Amino acid sequence: MAPLVVVTRPLPSPGVAALEEAGLAVRANPLDQPWSRDELLAAVADADGLLCMLSEPVNAELLDAAPRLKVVSNYAVGFDNVDVAEARRRGIEVTTTPDVLTEATADLAWALLLAATRRIGEGDRLVRAGEWNGWGPNQLIGQPVAGRTLGIVGMGAIGRAVARRARGFSMPVLYFNRNRLDAEVERSLDATYVGLDELLTRSDVVSLHAPLNDESRHLLDADALARMKPTAVLVNTGRGALIDEAALVEALREGRLAAAGLDVYEREPALSPGLTELDNVVLAPHLGSASTEARAAMVRLCAENIANVLAGRPAVTPAPGPPLTRT
Repeated sequence: MAPLVVVTRPLPSPGVAALEEAGLAVRANPLDQPWSRDELLAAVADADGLLCMLSEPVNAELLDAAPRLKVVSNYAVGFDNVDVAEARRRGIEVTTTPDVLTEATADLAWALLLAATRRIGEGDRLVRAGEWNGWGPNQLIGQPVAGRTLGIVGMGAIGRAVARRARGFSMPVLYFNRNRLDAEVERSLDATYVGLDELLTRSDVVSLHAPLNDESRHLLDADALARMKPTAVLVNTGRGALIDEAALVEALREGRLAAAGLDVYEREPALSPGLTELDNVVLAPHLGSASTEARAAMVRLCAENIANVLAGRPAVTPAPGPPLTRT
């Protein structure tokens, strides 16, 4: 009998065919909405593999419900929804989809950066509402981009891709990261390593690309936001909980921050009260990896990881964390 893989949401092309072509049986959620927790726990009861979304907690409760499980393939570059240590303690491999969504997410960060700095969202709403009366010298004046300082928090693959794009706008880059980059990489990106406080006080645009963990949760709280320039723009395509969303709403409402462009939220899909009422924030529905090329590559990588593990081969892109306990 072929190993059974549970897929928790409909996948973009090539879809479940990528798993079936590897000789795997598939049980897939046919609806483009999450299963309830009870439905998910029932679905994995006899599963050998799980292809899940970042919105689904994979914790001891789920692992208890899936005694045959050998691999969890997270359809995301991050893994804050998975208890990696607990899974590996049980001999269950955890994989993610790094690198294949780097360029798409960097593009989206720049789309939000430009939209927020130049007030594109406000302009779009004005025109659609039929309230635009023609060009005016004081209409929707935004913040400049070219030549201004870009601060990047988290200089992994996506952060570096964002920095590369900054060269086209003649923007010097400040970055804060757990580890400093090699000097040659810094030179190639025109990037300077600084502490977080200095980055926040000096940057005209701050873009977040750090992973979410206990140390980074609410990294930008009310005190951190207060260090930013009142003319600064904040962009987040990392994880929503990197920001204290309620504190961000207050900073934007009170004019202590010029604008923000957000693709991720602290309690997705719920938003903090007041966020949608603000004109100076651009809100995207978690589109970072949403390009045809990136999403297809994510499917193929998930399938390859699952097929490898179930065949007794090493995962292609295992999640960082403790080593797998061999049983």
